[in-house]
Amino acid sequence: MARGLVKKLLLCGPKSFSTADDNNLEHGHIWVRVGVEEPQRFRLDAHFLSHPLFGDLLQLSVEEFGYSYGGALRIACETELFLHLLRLLRSSSASVHYMKLQNLRESFYARKLSSWSTIENRCS
Repeated sequence: MARGLVKKLLLCGPKSFSTADDNNLEHGHIWVRVGVEEPQRFRLDAHFLSHPLFGDLLQLSVEEFGYSYGGALRIACETELFLHLLRLLRSSSASVHYMKLQNLRESFYARKLSSWSTIENRCS
């Protein structure tokens, strides 16, 4: 499912958005813009797009933005959540391969809450 969605998103995007920066993109990578309010651009290993969690994120992105986009594939999620997903995918943790989007969010917010508690305890 994710592969078909990625293909459709790439085909529906503009064809003439190449910039000098795009020419420096390594083979096997794509640009993605992450976030809704203030999106940030990231270079992403294209093979990550076949992961089921990316399929879920892309489906949310279609609901948020539609199939048309300008320049880079758009992903509608918090930047910090996206970075958390990348850390998990780059780790040796097998659990990420069985994780659902809801589990990803729960692990992200639990980790965030834990780090806030640690900071709060240090400041007390």
